Amino acid sequence: MKLISSLTSPYVRKVRIVMSEKKLDYHMELENVWSPDTKIQSFNPLGKVPCLINEDGTALYDSRVIVEYLDTLSPVGRLIPQSGRERATVKCWEALADGTLDACIAIFLETKRPEAQQSPDWLDRQYGKIRAALTTMESHLGEQNYCMGVNYSLADIAVGCALGYLDLRFSHVDWRADHPNLDRLYKKLSARPAFIETAPPTV
Repeated sequence: MKLISSLTSPYVRKVRIVMSEKKLDYHMELENVWSPDTKIQSFNPLGKVPCLINEDGTALYDSRVIVEYLDTLSPVGRLIPQSGRERATVKCWEALADGTLDACIAIFLETKRPEAQQSPDWLDRQYGKIRAALTTMESHLGEQNYCMGVNYSLADIAVGCALGYLDLRFSHVDWRADHPNLDRLYKKLSARPAFIETAPPTV
């Protein structure tokens, strides 16, 4: 398998962590999707990473689709329950974490525009999404060891990637101050080899 990637994309990081936890072999190919000569659309018509190229040349895109597929490839360390309410709950955690990232990306791109063209109302709306998501995750996590209780799952991976991206691009957001449960979880996740080996460059 080949994973078309970016070292700073939190969505790519989620896929890479799953591949590491599942002990799956793959080749990583870096791609700058913002470059004028990017070839990403020959694999993903939406022009986004991550994109997984299978041995037969078929492509899978969107991190949520990819990680669900990867979890079926090996019985090692099942990360998504196979059915029922627990499965839906894990996917809700993932949607909440990815929604946080969607808001972060929207802010990041908006602030790349000339200041006179930026929309303060749009930025406030995105920051409001981040605050609401963090509050919800903090409450739902509570005193549990992991998002789903005692078992490490895709929910934790998704949340960890979202928190890591806040540290990378939004250091001015002191999310730890009001979210001690998330801080405790993130410290635990950050010590896992899969998180250590996929940590994004800081420059």
